[in-house]
Amino acid sequence: MLEKMQGIVIKTQDYGETHKIVTLFSNKLGKIPAIARGAKKPKSRMAAVTQPFIIGEFFIYVNSGLSTIQQGDVINASRKVREDIVKTAYASYIAELTDKLSDAKTPDPELYSQLHETLNWIAEEEDAAVPVMMYELKVFARGGFGPVVNQCVHCGQRDGLFTFSIAEGGFLCLQCQHIDSKAVRLTAKQAHLLRIFADVGLERVGSISVKEENKKQLRKLIDAYYDAYGGYYLKSKRFLHQLDKLL
Repeated sequence: MLEKMQGIVIKTQDYGETHKIVTLFSNKLGKIPAIARGAKKPKSRMAAVTQPFIIGEFFIYVNSGLSTIQQGDVINASRKVREDIVKTAYASYIAELTDKLSDAKTPDPELYSQLHETLNWIAEEEDAAVPVMMYELKVFARGGFGPVVNQCVHCGQRDGLFTFSIAEGGFLCLQCQHIDSKAVRLTAKQAHLLRIFADVGLERVGSISVKEENKKQLRKLIDAYYDAYGGYYLKSKRFLHQLDKLL
């Protein structure tokens, strides 16, 4: 069946001498792998629309196995992303995370919107650290291991949530914090930010101002949480950490 949809190129791999297999995250069908015939030919129209992080409009023959991209038109070439090594690193990370933790052909227009918003933020703004954390937490939820941030994971209490337990998978209240001696004590501001990051869409955020120490603490927490539950080694994340050491 021929389907029209918007999509973001999150992964490409060569297929034969002239073709590519392109993984799109679409607004209509979620993640969808498809062959783009002739996409490796420099003069092919398909070459331009199958570059990483391209946002485009596609006509796709959807099959039960590998689908076929019949036609594509570029909506946003994401040049600012692909021409900057740091922006490329951030975009590669959220693309790889999306690929690893989303199911094929499972519609998720909300996550598509968040991926689109995050990619645009990376392109236009100097600091993408907070939007990337916001997106990560939403993808974690799609992967089935999102942290519990709005109540105590043990008793359901909604007050006094300042201790985060990686082992228990979320916040512990004052009465339950003894359950995990390794739980991380957060400030009231950090706990509030973590809840916002998990629950609020990036489109609702006009500007972001977070103190450096709060960003570092939440970055460390989210990294440790993914290491405990994520299950996938991400090359792009390692590269981001290497850049952080170099810059």
